Amino acid sequence: QVQLVESGGGLSQPGGSLRLSCAASGFTFQNYHMSWARQAPGKGLEWVSGIYGDGRLTYYADSVKGRFTISRDNAKNTLYLQMNSLKPEDTALYYCIKGYGTSGYRGRGTQVTVSS
Repeated sequence: QVQLVESGGGLSQPGGSLRLSCAASGFTFQNYHMSWARQAPGKGLEWVSGIYGDGRLTYYADSVKGRFTISRDNAKNTLYLQMNSLKPEDTALYYCIKGYGTSGYRGRGTQVTVSS
């Protein structure tokens, strides 16, 4: 069955960097658009970024544009999110999602906390 396992979260100071990974299994990874979304405490799920199956197109929410970079390695069935210039408002549980937007299958998430 479909499995998505996120990792790489942790504590960062403002201005720092983290790299999230999502290991995918149970489906033909390269055939699917993938997304990242996040949920801050007390808030709804917010879409962050998406990438085409072949990686040729990527797109971002305005709140992270220029700071986050989504990528994928189809040979390793792995999705990535490089997060730079982190801000306290980036604190959230980050999810890897199969498909477009926020309604697809998602993993359990990895916690990112940005605080001094």
